[in-house]
Amino acid sequence: MSQRDFLVEIGTEELPPKALKSLSEAFGNGIRQGLEEANLDYASVKLFASPRRLAVLVEGLSEAQPDQQIEKRGPSVKAPEQAILGFARSCGVTPTELETLSTPKGDYFLFRSEQPGQSSQALLPEIVRHSLARLPIPKRMRWGARRTEFVRPVHWVLMLFGDEVVEAEILGRPTGRKTFGHRFHYNKPIELIAPGDYERVLAEDAYVIADFATRRANIEEQVTLAARQLDGEAVIDPDLLDEVTALVEWPVALAGRFEERFLAVPAEALVSSMKEHQKYFHVVDAEGAIKPYFITVSNIESQDPQQVIAGNEKVIRPRLADAAFFYETDKKRSLESRIEQLKPIVFQAQLGTVHDKAQRVATLAAAIAERIDGNPQWAERAGQLAKTDLVTEMVLEFTDLQGLMGYYYALNDGEPEEVAKALLEQYQPRFAGDQLPTTRTGSALAIADRLDTLVGLFGINQPPTGSKDPFALRRATLGVLRIIVEQQLGLDLRELLALAADQHRELPAREGLEETVLSFMLERFRAWYADEGVPAEVFLAVMANPSSKPLEFDKRVQAVNHFRTLPEAEALAAANKRVANILSKQPQLDGQSPDSRLFQEEAERVLHQEIEALNATVDALAEQGEFKAILERLASLQPTVDRFFDEVMVMAEDSAVRDNRMRLLDQLRQRFLKVADIALLG
Repeated sequence: MSQRDFLVEIGTEELPPKALKSLSEAFGNGIRQGLEEANLDYASVKLFASPRRLAVLVEGLSEAQPDQQIEKRGPSVKAPEQAILGFARSCGVTPTELETLSTPKGDYFLFRSEQPGQSSQALLPEIVRHSLARLPIPKRMRWGARRTEFVRPVHWVLMLFGDEVVEAEILGRPTGRKTFGHRFHYNKPIELIAPGDYERVLAEDAYVIADFATRRANIEEQVTLAARQLDGEAVIDPDLLDEVTALVEWPVALAGRFEERFLAVPAEALVSSMKEHQKYFHVVDAEGAIKPYFITVSNIESQDPQQVIAGNEKVIRPRLADAAFFYETDKKRSLESRIEQLKPIVFQAQLGTVHDKAQRVATLAAAIAERIDGNPQWAERAGQLAKTDLVTEMVLEFTDLQGLMGYYYALNDGEPEEVAKALLEQYQPRFAGDQLPTTRTGSALAIADRLDTLVGLFGINQPPTGSKDPFALRRATLGVLRIIVEQQLGLDLRELLALAADQHRELPAREGLEETVLSFMLERFRAWYADEGVPAEVFLAVMANPSSKPLEFDKRVQAVNHFRTLPEAEALAAANKRVANILSKQPQLDGQSPDSRLFQEEAERVLHQEIEALNATVDALAEQGEFKAILERLASLQPTVDRFFDEVMVMAEDSAVRDNRMRLLDQLRQRFLKVADIALLG
């Protein structure tokens, strides 16, 4: 079947830069899905996205669907004449035109026909409409008197199949073969003859680099070169690079300068001003210190670039001057003097003010620091000061600097360096893969802050739901687990949650709160281990008898994950499942050890002796957290356990013998439950 290229382009007002990539990918995926659902073959799909356009090029698209062979089985040849006539009529033929199909159950009438495939040209408009309708646009807009809705007003729609226009109306606009160039350099129509010319014509004639990835690489190269010419290195944040790429069609990198006096301001504040507000890339020297330069990416190739640079320098100067003013003003007051300012600020209506939270966190942080060989006084002090930078001028203006400015201001106030650092580290980790606190004080504060929020929200019956988690409790939980596990802290969450809950004056759901929150927190491990490739049954085996110490929980999971690779694992898992089934059908055991005098078979005596021989070792290893070693030792029981089940009738007629064998099996099971319920591995 012959093939042609297909091109669709939606020309718009400037699209939202942070959404451009996702809109382009969704548009392309929608086209792919539509083609596949229509059974249309194609060679490849290429996406284009710039501030004023979304486009998809489909190369090697077949001109029509393949013809379809249709078969419909009808009634038996022995059916009443009326039924046969009805079937033939539904197929649009007479009974004499039907075929006969022989089957083991008899002969039946059969209708066969060939349905010609529809042309691609007829199917493409609806495929495009359907893809556009499914774009991830939170809020669509209308323009003028039109009822059409889209993310931005649409000015043109290009649709070519080969050299022919696909006639249709898309988003209220008639399709055509015209596209438009750069808004300032070439703001006039361009008639395309073939879809394959699209990218080349726009780049060569119309000052538009339509391919997002090509434009992104171009910007990165220009910015890197501009920084080198300043004897520095550009710090290129991938998210900022994406955003800048979405803001320009014809990028031109230009370097500007700011006054060196602004370097007295913390570098992070300067970067925030340049990056968040102006979309500038900053420049550092070989040691990573910020230099008094910035690189902006213009959307025009100016005949007088110095004028563009001067304009940008003029814009950034007051922003940096504000930052310098705020910094100097804030340093005139200590963080301690700002504690009272936290009293009017509500943290949560039922949980009190930010001041209340700070006092709770300070007490809890001190208790945690004591348990992890930290300095309780420093932890308490850090907790009291933790939120004071929220009321500084700098953080009120640049909210993303909270914690960081607390660190600088605490150093300025003469606080111990570890206390100052904890004010920054309290927010770590901010996201998956983010760095953890490096100090004991920072770890204690970070854990305390999150646990206070967790017990508070659960305590007022506001846990996260499937779709809503306004206080980011899931992220807070993962942060606590990461700090405890990765820093090898032997903290008991049940104990800490009780301490945290006791700091609150009143919690309606206080009863059983520790267990509720603990269960929620340990459940977060499920996604953690899934990401690490640990099978779900390993997690469930440990959750069957969970530890409230995350570090111990993690060691058990790693031990079980190792155990399942041992040659004895499968047989022992099956034996444990058998033991669990037997014990579940019997009355509760009295907890007594088996009586060796009641053993009648050699196999049960040997099993009892081997378990007894391992008891002291298993208990000692459990104390040391060596759960992998426990399971390796228990794996040696496999032949003895197999022999027991081969030679011993557990359900003996003599009740004393039967109960004694039950106790032996329970003793075996309890040894494994020190680590996990490995019956769940079977």
